[in-house]
Amino acid sequence: MKTLKQMLADKSRPLAVVAPSDTVFHALSVMAANNVGALLVLDGEQLVGVFSERDYARKIILQGKTSKETLVREIMSDKVAYVTPSSTVDECMALMTEKHFRHLPVLSDDGAVVGMVSIGDLVKETISSQQFLIAELERYIAS
Repeated sequence: MKTLKQMLADKSRPLAVVAPSDTVFHALSVMAANNVGALLVLDGEQLVGVFSERDYARKIILQGKTSKETLVREIMSDKVAYVTPSSTVDECMALMTEKHFRHLPVLSDDGAVVGMVSIGDLVKETISSQQFLIAELERYIAS
């Protein structure tokens, strides 16, 4: 199974990020433009949080706030679990399952942001790995 370093090398699109001082409306626009369900919140180059569709649904809509007047810092998740490039798909899946979230920032050992993985990325990699294993077993059995 691949490490996150290998998975991130295959990803071609740039990271979708916002600043804590951006409005929620702007963050939603960035999410829509990048077709993602969560954004990294960076203060300069420092990861300070994650903003997700779940944050929007629970902290804007249900609390009667407006996205054009609320800042990302007011509703982002600021206690962020993260993984490193050497983490495995299985480790990430276990963490996501335990903590009930769908996106994980990937930070280098010095704390620099190197990417983000979603549950969809991990499921896709798991399926690909299983298909490869099945094909190898079929070849072995046939020979």
